[in-house]
Amino acid sequence: MHFTHLLLSFCSVASTMAAITPRQIPSKAKCLLDAGLGEAVLVRGDPQYAEREASYWSNSARLSPAAILRPRNTKEVALAVKALAAAKQPFAVRSGGHTNWAGSNNIAGGITIDLGFFNTTTYNAATETADIGPGSRWRDVYSELIKHKRAVAGGREGNVGVAGLLLGGGNTFFTARRGFACDNVVAYEVVLADGRIVTASKTSYPDLFVALKGGSNNFGIVTKFTMTAIPSDKVWGGMAFLPKDIAPQAVDAVVSFTNNVANDPDSNLVAMFTHMPDFKDIVVATLYANMAGVEKPAAYKEWLALPEIMNTVKNTTIAEMAFEYNIPANLHDIWFTLSLKNDARILNKAAELHVKLVEDLKAFIPEQTFTTQCLFQPLPTVFGKNSVAAGGNIMGVERQKSNGVLFLATAMVQTPEQEKKAYPLVKTWVEEVRKFAATIDGGLQEWTYLNYADKSQNPLKSYGPENIRKLKATAAKYDPQGVFQKLVPGGFKVSNL
Repeated sequence: MHFTHLLLSFCSVASTMAAITPRQIPSKAKCLLDAGLGEAVLVRGDPQYAEREASYWSNSARLSPAAILRPRNTKEVALAVKALAAAKQPFAVRSGGHTNWAGSNNIAGGITIDLGFFNTTTYNAATETADIGPGSRWRDVYSELIKHKRAVAGGREGNVGVAGLLLGGGNTFFTARRGFACDNVVAYEVVLADGRIVTASKTSYPDLFVALKGGSNNFGIVTKFTMTAIPSDKVWGGMAFLPKDIAPQAVDAVVSFTNNVANDPDSNLVAMFTHMPDFKDIVVATLYANMAGVEKPAAYKEWLALPEIMNTVKNTTIAEMAFEYNIPANLHDIWFTLSLKNDARILNKAAELHVKLVEDLKAFIPEQTFTTQCLFQPLPTVFGKNSVAAGGNIMGVERQKSNGVLFLATAMVQTPEQEKKAYPLVKTWVEEVRKFAATIDGGLQEWTYLNYADKSQNPLKSYGPENIRKLKATAAKYDPQGVFQKLVPGGFKVSNL
């Protein structure tokens, strides 16, 4: 070997050794060093530490942990959980890093377990399933599966991480046919609080299997999801942008589309009344997606009759669509959600209050470098029926008595100061929508979608008394010491029910 290569190799080894010497690793991470995980630990000053912090989708989630652990396999995750539990050291668990609120998937001054190396997708033709790592993002999952003309019922936004979406339930392009994303998981590889590695399925640890379908991070760390593969080749879809003055017609089109979902389960709709910096105004933005590849199906008749500013709708693939549909990153993000009756009066009220929010934000963000979304998605009763048909989950959506609409209220701003001012405005907007909906019979539906919820909301509580009982029993059975309740403060906790 050339002398220069020897010197470079020696320097690389020396650098690695220096990065894991005990004096450089914070005391909070010493238990990981003692467990033989020193090579997987990143600390402040390491280039990869800065890279992993910067890779969070939302600036609100970047919290500078004392150390980041990047396990390379399930055994290392198990060693880490045992070590952190024994040391009573608080920690967070991060998969794709897309949850927006501070503390959900990161921890200031603690240890963050970063599952970024668990990012592979493997298609199994014999079983028609796909093994998916929790650290993958959906755009990469689809890019691999499309090679086999397959997909899974995963996220619609390409940057979203696998584990967060699946453990929170997951609304998908296929929900009208196959239930929520979690309904399409056939097995979970899980590291429990005591370090055991188990596989939860319909026949093995069935109580844990059901609890993980919407129960979030309360029971362990999932290191592999096995999902049903779905034949998928060409789809028809994309974004369309419409002028704000057609808002009332757009609301009517949302209501009509939602009531028709059961008649065309291959067609999807996301409708947003949104202020975007590029437009410097409110526009109506829509995502169309027909998963059977049918161009301009009848389900979109009302939408396609409305005037457009522009559109990107075309024959494409689910992989290409996931790359195109991405919410802007590197901002400070505020999200709240409600489930509403599919009633034009309620949706119009939400849209009117959104206009007021935009005007309020302009008062302290005069350059209009902010984005807002008053977002409506169909939530028909067929979604819950599909979940039951698939074997059931823990979310209780099947209790829904009438067709609904999933409402998401967001604001995305540039600075922490703007976030602090915008947060109460968004919260007030949502509360006013809630109050108005409550004046209409059945206007406010019980279920709160965990993946859209703000930290002040309590989505697990909306799952219903019987499911709450199951969540508590499962957490007590598989984590009797409360490791994932006491030492993992992020997320929505069973202990708060």
